[in-house]
Amino acid sequence: MTAIETSSKNLHSTWTTERVTQLRNYVSAGLTCAQIAHEIGVSRNAVIGKINRLGLSRSRHKAEPRTHSDAPLRRRIFLRRPVLKALLHSEPITDDVLSAQPCSLLELGPRRCRWPIASGNPGAFTFCGNSTPDGISYCAGHARMAYRLSSTVRSCG
Repeated sequence: MTAIETSSKNLHSTWTTERVTQLRNYVSAGLTCAQIAHEIGVSRNAVIGKINRLGLSRSRHKAEPRTHSDAPLRRRIFLRRPVLKALLHSEPITDDVLSAQPCSLLELGPRRCRWPIASGNPGAFTFCGNSTPDGISYCAGHARMAYRLSSTVRSCG
């Protein structure tokens, strides 16, 4: 026998009438395709294909509600909006912000600006280090640079 004859013979012997009956029973019982495949002894993809070819419908369970809450993340985002609005509208945007307290990554602490500053020396990479408003990673000057609107949005507004 050639490889094509062998594979076509296996294809036809995979779904016997007994297996198709089992498949129908398992689908109506609500088993997943992986569980059905394990019970019948075929691959999950074979089960999915056969279900589709037979026109069987699997009952879809509604997604269960999430166990964890996204509320803390949302709360932080909403708390930042007023601060950002105040920063964006307070002064005009300038590209050169003076970093009075540049620091290395190891010296970077809470409430210090995390805006990276690259100097000509490759080993002298520092961060701005200026003090930051609550909930923002950058000082006022760098926040205006980081969160500015694109030119198309500014011209439409």
